Amino acid sequence: MTGKRPRRRRDRPARAERDAHLRVIGGTWRSRVLPVADRPGLRPTPNRVRETLFNWLAPMLAGARCIDLFAGTGALGIEALSRGAARAVFVDNDRQAATAIEAALEMLGATDRGRVLVADGTHAVDRLAGERADIVFVDPPFEAELHAAALAGLSGLIDHRARVYVEYPAHDEAAISERLAADYEILRQSRSAGVGYCLARLRPAGEHGSP
Repeated sequence: MTGKRPRRRRDRPARAERDAHLRVIGGTWRSRVLPVADRPGLRPTPNRVRETLFNWLAPMLAGARCIDLFAGTGALGIEALSRGAARAVFVDNDRQAATAIEAALEMLGATDRGRVLVADGTHAVDRLAGERADIVFVDPPFEAELHAAALAGLSGLIDHRARVYVEYPAHDEAAISERLAADYEILRQSRSAGVGYCLARLRPAGEHGSP
């Protein structure tokens, strides 16, 4: 009897194929699949975390101006645009990652709403003269420990009405909270599968946090 090999299921691609794509999870572009750069250490925000974050941000997304620092795959900025943000600036120092984000924006017909900047996220303020943000996403490579440097320069881009999202290893939650306390108020905080994340706002002038 002649046997036949079972056909490979097309809805279960190999891991490498899954890692090379980004799926938008909500908004106008929901379920759109976009290519991303195949770069070492590229770590898109998990879907569950994205869903929680954008539930938090829902009341202020319409018409918002966003900055996606350490953009990587562009997942956060693209998700924001899909859900009604007016504009997103994507900042990443990896040119291949930046090129992939530009390609994704072109596929979505959103090049007029997105700007991609090849720059170090810790010094982005120097390259963003004239930009103001309602929402800033801060998600640097975990192993690089760049959170403090990135947060230190944000006051030139935001005021106390803006929201700052910070993503970090869950085991660093106490250290991140302590770093935020002097200048920011944490509004929401959670964790999922080893990833910690929070939503914060800059304290108004004259309002001081914990020493």
